[in-house]
Amino acid sequence: MEHLLLRVRSGQLQGIRQNGVRAWKGIPFAQPPVGERRFKKPLPPASWGGIRQAHTPGPLCPQPVDPTGGPFGLVRTGIPQAEDCLYLNVWAPEEPTDEPLPVMVWIHGGSFVTGGGGLPIFDGANLAKRGGLIVVTVSYRVGALGFLHLGPYADPADPDGYVSNAGLLDQIASLEWIRENIASFGGDPSRVTVFGESAGSMSIAALLAMPAAKGLFSRAIMQSGASQALPDQQGRVVTGAYLDMLDGGSLDKLAELPAAELLRTADRLKRAAGESTIMLFQPVVDGKTLPLEPLQAVAAGSAGGVDLVIGTNRDEGVLFVRPGMKLLSDEDNARAYVAVTGAPEAAAWVAEYPRTIEGQQQVMTDLFFLRSSLLFAEAQMQHARVWLYRYDFISPGHPVLSTAFHAAEIPFVFGNLELLRAGGIEIDARMESVSTAAQEAWLAFANTGSPATAKLDWPAYEAGQHAVMLLDADSRVELDPEADKRRMLTGKR
Repeated sequence: MEHLLLRVRSGQLQGIRQNGVRAWKGIPFAQPPVGERRFKKPLPPASWGGIRQAHTPGPLCPQPVDPTGGPFGLVRTGIPQAEDCLYLNVWAPEEPTDEPLPVMVWIHGGSFVTGGGGLPIFDGANLAKRGGLIVVTVSYRVGALGFLHLGPYADPADPDGYVSNAGLLDQIASLEWIRENIASFGGDPSRVTVFGESAGSMSIAALLAMPAAKGLFSRAIMQSGASQALPDQQGRVVTGAYLDMLDGGSLDKLAELPAAELLRTADRLKRAAGESTIMLFQPVVDGKTLPLEPLQAVAAGSAGGVDLVIGTNRDEGVLFVRPGMKLLSDEDNARAYVAVTGAPEAAAWVAEYPRTIEGQQQVMTDLFFLRSSLLFAEAQMQHARVWLYRYDFISPGHPVLSTAFHAAEIPFVFGNLELLRAGGIEIDARMESVSTAAQEAWLAFANTGSPATAKLDWPAYEAGQHAVMLLDADSRVELDPEADKRRMLTGKR
């Protein structure tokens, strides 16, 4: 029990020893956003008496669940869902240290509609043990509960009314909790690195642009996602359409409807919007919580001094465009990417790719993921150090890992390959090698401010050189790989 019982501002927590580290799970970082608090900003957690047993992660925010378990087959059945979902989990080295340790905070992805910090694939034990630091994973509101654009419906006279970007405000609340409490776990609140994938990475892009998040972290790792936010008017259209579809609902009844009804309405709206719609629920530039589009804010220096590692996977689109799926017409495909990129020339770019499954996979990889990451790197390197990577690892002939698809790197970054093995996925020495390389680079960045390691000489991404780390079983740096594509997508030499 030694070093497992500790006190945070809200009360005492009893942790566990597990997998060679100490862990505290299911810690509330805000009050439950239920009832009248639904669609409102998170408030600090209430205090509790006695000792809170922190052995189990909190529930997932209500969400649809993929019955296949996704690309790794990790089925989530049995994991509870509840609107009372604002919890975080902490892993720390087995023995306390005299000096405060760096902190890594994971923000999960899931297209802003699924996921949770307590999912087993995000278990932080191996990363904390290898790096000798603190790992935190957080949950936040997703879907309509987290990203309806309700700020315009708030009563101006009510400072505690409806908000937009509730999910992002949850993330900020978790970082504020970490700033105030992480020292109790041996962490250093002045050395916080946020890292996230997909919608988690897009969340980090938004956090870098949000005044309320300034100073809550000093480094960021963005995996497969960059600047992504709806303009105010488009957010109003989506929210208006959602409210119109809400069976028996009206604005003044939003707090009373069952969560299941909110999910059903979101599904109906998604189907009505059509196949070319990528994300209905996502951050909105509301002029208040998120004043500017993230890329615009970062280019203007909103995240000055926050060093950044950012990258994509080589075959992102494979997860979304699959054999047997109906191909979008050239017109629908062009329309979708013009809308997503905001670049009229995207229609001409799309025409350069073959109208095949493989061609549309590459379109999504390049135009949705690669372009946004390159532009974000170019913007931030004017104000801080930036390192760029591309995750290239594949295992030819492997039933799951024959491509470097979207999210393929996550278990490798966390060092949770045994979880895949338990799910029937064969693990070999090459997989162990890329997992070690990715973990050590991420940990080096959190510890020292640079992802370079004894085995990886990783220079910063700079104009005129454009060094990119290709993470693989035999990782290496290339200067300006696919230079013509980079120039086309960014408009920069």
